[in-house]
Amino acid sequence: MRKQFDSAISRREFARRAALSVAATLTPPKLLGTESAPAPMPAQLSANAPKLSPEGQAEVDSRVQSIFTLYGSRLSDAQKADIRRLATEAQPPLERLRAFPTENGDGSGLYLKPLIERERKPSPMPAMPKPASTPKNI
Repeated sequence: MRKQFDSAISRREFARRAALSVAATLTPPKLLGTESAPAPMPAQLSANAPKLSPEGQAEVDSRVQSIFTLYGSRLSDAQKADIRRLATEAQPPLERLRAFPTENGDGSGLYLKPLIERERKPSPMPAMPKPASTPKNI
């Protein structure tokens, strides 16, 4: 049975890789010892780019740098510019989402509420069986 899953990674290996990728994303390049100059942003991005806080811009730069570290050799210049644009556009919704106050006891936010209440069809009443005749006491 083990032979079927030889090509798959174990749960432990998956968790290790996930932790390393998260750590690489959140760790500033100065701490990693791989000081690299951030790639210059194209002029067309600066005109349409949303205004980000310094922390948000640092997060965007870190995210872009981690993607380029992993896949930079496979990406064209147009794809790199697209990744920069997408990372920059995704930052404001992330900041709004993180600003939403939550507590440990809060329930899930996945409840779907219809915008329009529709009339429900009345369900047909099931036919009630007649009660069996009760025996008379003798």
